[in-house]
Amino acid sequence: MSSQDSQIMFVFPGQGSQYVGMGSDLIQDFPTARRLYEQANDILGYDLIKLCQEGPEEDLRLTRHTQPALLTHSLACLAVFRELTEDRVQPTLAAGHSLGEYCALVAAGALDFETALRLVQKRGECMGTYGDGEMLAFPLTVDHIGELAEKHFCAIAACNLPDQTVVGGRSEDLDRLTEAAGAQFPRKRPTRLKTEGAFHTFYMITAALHFRPVLDAAAMAAPTIRVLSNYSGTHHESDPATIKTRLFFQLFHPVNWIGNLQTAFADGIGTIVEFGGGLGSGPNPADKRPNLEGMVKKALRGTDYSVQHHAAINSQTLREAAETLKS
Repeated sequence: MSSQDSQIMFVFPGQGSQYVGMGSDLIQDFPTARRLYEQANDILGYDLIKLCQEGPEEDLRLTRHTQPALLTHSLACLAVFRELTEDRVQPTLAAGHSLGEYCALVAAGALDFETALRLVQKRGECMGTYGDGEMLAFPLTVDHIGELAEKHFCAIAACNLPDQTVVGGRSEDLDRLTEAAGAQFPRKRPTRLKTEGAFHTFYMITAALHFRPVLDAAAMAAPTIRVLSNYSGTHHESDPATIKTRLFFQLFHPVNWIGNLQTAFADGIGTIVEFGGGLGSGPNPADKRPNLEGMVKKALRGTDYSVQHHAAINSQTLREAAETLKS
């Protein structure tokens, strides 16, 4: 490996990458994954395995269920990968999109599985109970849509790419924003996201205030590797108290994912391994593709920089990634 190739980042997706059937192959194929899911059942107090394998989809889509489900799936993938590689593939950096930031902190040793699961369970409950609004993804820069969003009482929720900006607001405000944006940018139509609220905007401030006591009380250690902060767009500090403040602010500030990617590229990351979730219409885990890979590729368009992206999101891709990277 070259010096760049040897710089490895583990990444974890956020909400929207969940699906019914998620984890069914892991539970069947790997006792390590089954034990983690059974531990999750005990911690959560409900049958997460049944919910993930059988649905219904509308229940899995509730953020109070989505967040524990995705965290468990992502960390089951990570546990299996470490087992398959005999823990010989060591990252120098970890990052996650929104909810995925908690998985990144587990991968970095700052949180243990139980603490992280209890945190995202409470986070999901608060966001579902106290949050409001909806979300739209616009194929526009933040400069193009940001001021227009504010004029319609909406707010930037995520800067995923230079030309992909997520906006949150109430349904009627988003409708008016869509009309106004369509008049200025008629070929740039937004996509409505399947979320329970306007995550990462001011509509989540009350949820964040209810979440804070649980976050404050959580046991957290200094990360053993660098972890990227969605809130700042750059590295977390090693101080757990500071990490917690950034997780608090993350709930009602935009996810700066493009900032995270730019920081990773500046760090010389040459290999990315993505754990958990999956996109695609096929019903089986093997039919799915990784959630974040497309954004990484788009972020690199027009540059001379390149990375190797390995999916580790189901039994098949985990075996393939482990075989490739441990050699």
